Amino acid sequence: MRGQKPVVLAVALLTGLCLSSGVAAAGNDWGGAKPGSDGAGDSYYPQDGNGGYDVADYNLKVTYDTTSHQLTGLQDITARATQALSSFNLDLRGLTVDTVRIDGRDAKFSRSGDHELTITPSRSLRRGQNFEVKIAYHGVPAPIEDPSLGNNGWQYAQAGGAFVAGEPKSATTWYPVNDTPLDKATFHLAITVPDEWGVIANGRERGTFKAPGGTTHVWAEETPIVPYMTTVAIDKWTFDKQKRKDGTPIVSAFAPGVPDSTKQAEARLPEILDFLESKFGKYPIDAAGGIFLNEQIGFSLETMSRPIYSAGWAGTVPTIVHENAHQWYGDSVAVDHWRDVCMNECFASYATWLWDEAKEGVDLNKQYADDVKKASTGFWNGKLYDMGPGNEFTYVYSKGPVMLHALRNYIGQSAFDRVLKTWPSLHRGGNASMQDFQRYTESVAHQNLKGFFDAWVYGTGKPADQYLYPGGLKPAA
Repeated sequence: MRGQKPVVLAVALLTGLCLSSGVAAAGNDWGGAKPGSDGAGDSYYPQDGNGGYDVADYNLKVTYDTTSHQLTGLQDITARATQALSSFNLDLRGLTVDTVRIDGRDAKFSRSGDHELTITPSRSLRRGQNFEVKIAYHGVPAPIEDPSLGNNGWQYAQAGGAFVAGEPKSATTWYPVNDTPLDKATFHLAITVPDEWGVIANGRERGTFKAPGGTTHVWAEETPIVPYMTTVAIDKWTFDKQKRKDGTPIVSAFAPGVPDSTKQAEARLPEILDFLESKFGKYPIDAAGGIFLNEQIGFSLETMSRPIYSAGWAGTVPTIVHENAHQWYGDSVAVDHWRDVCMNECFASYATWLWDEAKEGVDLNKQYADDVKKASTGFWNGKLYDMGPGNEFTYVYSKGPVMLHALRNYIGQSAFDRVLKTWPSLHRGGNASMQDFQRYTESVAHQNLKGFFDAWVYGTGKPADQYLYPGGLKPAA
């Protein structure tokens, strides 16, 4: 996410002139160094993320005391400058930064706003230069309060553990990060906790070993990941470990008190992944599983390779289908901007429709007709694109799958199946927008779909009958 001696002489003369006049030979690669932007420019959250560099890997070493809640971290960030940088920003909330070093040299740093960490290297960075940032920090993590979803980020379990979950923000509550979906990176975590506690995180487990003050647990997510999809969870887990037929490890963790019905639902994960693979193409992540809390939070979340689930209502097969569908739609292929969030939630929601159709024999045309019949004015006016900050997670769950079923009937089963299955591989590891999806669907279906997308996605109000009842769709009796 895509003839020669005269020339040599001329170059030599030009180089000499540049050096004698005090102009850096690298020109804009170095001499034009300026601060990187303090935001990634998303229209909803313009100050989240940063510009001027691209992160390749986060390597995080953390010690966490479950009694005092004190977290002590050492973060290694490997990155590449995309412009000549005199300074650049990272995002970090609340925690205290102790030292910053860039390529082994001490760097200056300052804090501003609620999450900006500005770093000034001792030497400006050239455009294209690979560099390493080492940050030592500590503190007691605190969640971000969300008026609709509750707490996001680092949260505390009633039994004494902790976990990380939140969208669109969460990573900034426990490590320095470029907090934008546009900057994916691999993620390596070594976390030390008291011996009696277990740990689960993204990716593959790389082992445990004794350390001062407890046990260190090492996890590695080698599939580039959006920051809000990173997680760690600390509890006295019961683990279930198995493998897919292709050898992909499945590791699920259940907090004390999680009911057997939830464990039985998660036991169907290999079947669920096989089904989703039949619809969306090859599973795009290098590990799988789930994290099942015994805490009532306002959501479950598609944390990469290992979704995290609220207690109670979330421990069901439909929710597990939904969150794992995100591994294709939302995780492997992430949004360009938050106004495109239907590209995540509409598709994961429709995945549960597809599951019910295949596994439960549900007549989706009838379900569609019933949903249309009972739909309110508010439903039809709910936006699936550019719905505004704070409104992302509303009608994408209800109107979103209805829209996709209409699209299925509008372009025909064959074209729809092809779009669903090839889109994730086309954009694997990258980002995409609703407009990208529309153009690709038009190319597969050999149709101009402006009218359909204007009626269902970009506009509001009840679509005209040609878009509301295409193909075999009919009004409910």
